[in-house]
Amino acid sequence: MEEPEKIPKPAPRRIFHERQRVTGLPLYFESYLSIRHSRCQVSKKKEFKVYWTELRGTMLFFYDDKKAPTYSQKLDISTLISVTNIYLDENGFAQFILKLPTVELELKVEDCELGKEWKGFILTVTKMSVPPEESLLPGQFMRMHEVLEKEKKRRIMLNDSSSASLNEESPPSSNYSSTLTTMPACFYAVSRQKAVEMLEKNPSWGNLILRPGSDSKNYAITVRQVLHVPFIKHYRVMTKAANYVIVLEREVTLMSLHDVISYFVTHTQGNLRPFVMPTNDNMLQGAQHSEGES
Repeated sequence: MEEPEKIPKPAPRRIFHERQRVTGLPLYFESYLSIRHSRCQVSKKKEFKVYWTELRGTMLFFYDDKKAPTYSQKLDISTLISVTNIYLDENGFAQFILKLPTVELELKVEDCELGKEWKGFILTVTKMSVPPEESLLPGQFMRMHEVLEKEKKRRIMLNDSSSASLNEESPPSSNYSSTLTTMPACFYAVSRQKAVEMLEKNPSWGNLILRPGSDSKNYAITVRQVLHVPFIKHYRVMTKAANYVIVLEREVTLMSLHDVISYFVTHTQGNLRPFVMPTNDNMLQGAQHSEGES
């Protein structure tokens, strides 16, 4: 497979602004990145495909061409479970794996330094801290700390916007529809009973739904798990100032709804997975499911 040039020139300003408009998210890191899914059998594994890749917020956007104004695929990494150590393949390219609740994605870059940067930036925005164990240069650490501060401010602004729209006196559907574009993918404006029906009917799509609370001002989490028998459980998520509070025996306060979902995923070691309906915008997850069934 032919690798792209080593030091690509930045995208023209027009393309940068168009991508900013389409994604609505700040750009944190970018380069060529080769990807493929890792859960299928080795004999059936597809070749790596090269994309010009951007990390914006907690989303990865994949472009077929470096100058393409719109992305061809995207992946929400806000519920990241873990990232493997970087290792070199037989050709000297650096590889590592992103482990998410619904997909495991192999990433490959041209050298170890670039691999450490990608891993570092991904961990910074998903775990909200600069990974101390990575052997990075001072300049790289500085850039990650700058990105961390930008992401903190973005989440605060996002929470302020969500809280403002929720405090308006309007019907529940209007309150929630105004913030749909900033919501986790597993948010659905449905009742408690409808959420239960969705989880029971399509267990392969996930087992955790974020939905409006009964008072239309807060939120709720509905989960379905199977131990000896299937069971349903509901959790209240209260909005307090710019934060979200999961009502447990010991309350948990988080900065965003994405963090709320991540909390449930990580504290169950991935046993809880966000319920995401297959859509054209969720092509990566859809491809993973089809490969697993083949």
